[in-house]
Amino acid sequence: MKRLANQTVVVTGGSSGLGRAIGLEAAKQGATVVFLARRKDRLVEAQAEATALSGQPAFAFVCDVADPVAIEAVVARIKRDVGPVDVLVNAAGFGHFEEALETPMATTEKMFRVNVLGMLYMTQLIGREMIDQHHGHIINIASMAGKMATPKSAIYSATKFAVVGYSNGLRLELKPFGVRVTTVNPGPINTDFFTVAQANDYLKRVNFIVLDPVKLAQRIVWSFHRPVREINAPWVMAAAAKFYDLAPHVGDFLAGGLFNQK
Repeated sequence: MKRLANQTVVVTGGSSGLGRAIGLEAAKQGATVVFLARRKDRLVEAQAEATALSGQPAFAFVCDVADPVAIEAVVARIKRDVGPVDVLVNAAGFGHFEEALETPMATTEKMFRVNVLGMLYMTQLIGREMIDQHHGHIINIASMAGKMATPKSAIYSATKFAVVGYSNGLRLELKPFGVRVTTVNPGPINTDFFTVAQANDYLKRVNFIVLDPVKLAQRIVWSFHRPVREINAPWVMAAAAKFYDLAPHVGDFLAGGLFNQK
């Protein structure tokens, strides 16, 4: 029997990028996958591929995680049409790279609504059900930017610092109820993220640390229902983040130099 057989995995941001890769990898392991995102056409494609991989129906529900009403509606639909959730992967998010003082407040607000508030509310609604069933795993996709800020990413880093802090506290709160929490802190990933952020040139300049979304997804899905506190990748950025805390001047040099390619 496949490891995730009879397990329901919900993935926000599931229509593309890392979210889609996680959903497809979970389907390979036998999970019933529920893809959530805004783009219906991409969702349907992911749903069809996951169904073929798992040999059982997958689900695709349109949901804008920036809208709390949409989150309430989709959680109710999952409960009605799919059943209890075993794993929630909060992968929805976007970035915008610009000097902090020049970033439009509308962009800042949208980034916080998607990257932070949507994640908080989705976690709250599904997390309550996990407590009742004394079982579950919440995977929050943060970022290395949530450990080490760089120029032109102050706002994005602020959202991801929030995800890291929230996840650390939530992990302790849910542990007594048998619900695990894992924080994923990736560096640059070869996805559409940088197209949306209008930073494809940055991706090319840091190709020596760019992650393969499929390989990272495999590592994340392996962690389901295992006591994994954090997943940090690539190792060179994880090491730099340690220097950022232990040797602030060295950390500033790395953040403002080697990893400042925007």
